[in-house]
Amino acid sequence: MRQHTLGRRTFLATGAAALGAVTIRPGFGAAAEDGPNLGIQMYSLRGFQVDEALGHVKDLGLKFVEFYSGMFPITDDKAAIDAMKKKVADLGLTISAHGINRFTNDAAANRKIFAFAKALGIGILGADPDPDSFASLDDLVKEFDIRIAIHNHGPTHRYNKALDVLGAIEKHDARIGACADLGHFLRSGEKPTEVIRLLAGRLYGIHLKDFAEMQDKTKGVILGKGHIDVPAVFAALEQAKFPADGALSIEYEENPKNPIDDIRQCILAAQEAMVAA
Repeated sequence: MRQHTLGRRTFLATGAAALGAVTIRPGFGAAAEDGPNLGIQMYSLRGFQVDEALGHVKDLGLKFVEFYSGMFPITDDKAAIDAMKKKVADLGLTISAHGINRFTNDAAANRKIFAFAKALGIGILGADPDPDSFASLDDLVKEFDIRIAIHNHGPTHRYNKALDVLGAIEKHDARIGACADLGHFLRSGEKPTEVIRLLAGRLYGIHLKDFAEMQDKTKGVILGKGHIDVPAVFAALEQAKFPADGALSIEYEENPKNPIDDIRQCILAAQEAMVAA
């Protein structure tokens, strides 16, 4: 199983240009010269068709995209998969993950999702697995060497708290872990840094999302403008040895018809935090 850790040696070159002259501390940034794989969950750009959305990702200076089924559905059509891989690669982008996918006790249906991920060349599937799906998932993560990252959806969801995720995965293959949506954990009354500490070692995805209040009904805000201490989050990720090939995605759910300026501010907040961490 691939397990490289996220350091803090470098960050995205576009961020350096946007932020001006900064001092980069050695250590943050794995082995890749490009820095951590900061990307975006494409749900943030759901108001656009896929080609336009990918163009925005490139223009924003990001290099990684996390697809969801509304923009790229699960398929066994090799031509469609190859066409999407080419489209993404031609823009200089990389697909970090796909999700959120539901898994059930239907092993054949689960296998189709894993086969799709393998053909697409990704190593992480964001997931909302039914409790009776784990026997199938144990087999599939071993066979495909693809990680499952359980995503939380906030209050009333079966994976509401970090301990709910830990309880679900603790007796299963280490490739079954978590995608921590930090915004939804806020809505569940949990501090993002504590969530990262609890899930360390099984944390394969992060959704960088912020909310105005630590309560169920609240409004999404630009990263760092609500209850997320962004530098503290990146420091916690480093301490938790978040994998360098994990899916680290900005997610912004507000203003779907015109989110670009807001997303740009979220990216800058994350890049500033990478420098400070």
